[in-house]
Amino acid sequence: MTAGKVGMFGGKFYPLHIGHVYAMIKASTMVDELHVIVSYDDSYERNVILKNAMIPHIPHQIRLRWWTELTKELPHVFVHAVEEIQTGQFSDWERGAELINAAVGKEIDTVFSSEPSYGGNFEKLYPAARHVVIDPERQAYSISGTMLRTEGPIKHWQWLPDCVKPYFAKKVVVVGTESCGKSTLVRNLAALYNTAFVEEYGRTFYEKVGGCEGITLDEDFSQIAFGHKCREEEKLQQANKVLFVDTEAIVTQYFSIAYQGKRQAILDEIARTQTYDLWLLLEPDVEWVDDGTRSFGEQEVRERNHMILKGLLDEHAISYQTISGNYQERLEKAVRLVGELLNE
Repeated sequence: MTAGKVGMFGGKFYPLHIGHVYAMIKASTMVDELHVIVSYDDSYERNVILKNAMIPHIPHQIRLRWWTELTKELPHVFVHAVEEIQTGQFSDWERGAELINAAVGKEIDTVFSSEPSYGGNFEKLYPAARHVVIDPERQAYSISGTMLRTEGPIKHWQWLPDCVKPYFAKKVVVVGTESCGKSTLVRNLAALYNTAFVEEYGRTFYEKVGGCEGITLDEDFSQIAFGHKCREEEKLQQANKVLFVDTEAIVTQYFSIAYQGKRQAILDEIARTQTYDLWLLLEPDVEWVDDGTRSFGEQEVRERNHMILKGLLDEHAISYQTISGNYQERLEKAVRLVGELLNE
């Protein structure tokens, strides 16, 4: 069915879910060109929409990016961001319509929504346009932004578009000195939660070089940190609710201190910008294993290095959970902590 030539489909999309995508796709088949309007009011969103919510604030640039990615293969669909200040007055709608018309740049003859109650307002704001209501009862997809905000996106993971999931996926990082079980724990957790993981890039880096003893350079550590972050971003796109990460910039800084006796400002800067939802610090109380790239096997040295790493974490104000004991005990405690995180 053709509804018109120029259509408009707007909302806050806070957050974007598959029901919105369904409405957009259906609307896009009914007009020659469709304009998706991401409306936003930062203050209103933070103080009203997020009240009692289980999600963080979503900047409008993020929502705009989601829609841009979703519509990049649809040449007749255009995405715009419009700031619509919310005061509870009809004048808000009027001002919003002015901004939307300016963004579209041509007469809108079809307005799409999922709310029949908006019809009266649309008649006043777009008198030449037809109001087309799409799936008002949420029969195609039984999800709403309110449900996602109040019950959390993890609970309704299946209703999130793939481009949205990385934003809400939890990131669990496992840190510790060498040979304390980080790689084993990360792989086991990823297998249990059927999700992706990021392996320690320093190991990969030196395997390519062919070794590290006597040939380590200062600049290796910044390359390792950046390489690790790139792989973290790649794996985040594949994560199923949670991503497990083996080491990060603070651990890389520790290795720079341990191997080169040098602290690097660039690693501190990376550490300041990174975010994780749960930090697991492993104690060096499992057997040290020499895999050919390790140097600090004496238990006294391991304990001293562990304190250096803890000092770095404390300096960066990191709140972490300590994991100790045998491999079974470590796994059990980690699973409990991850379960608590996902159920928050």
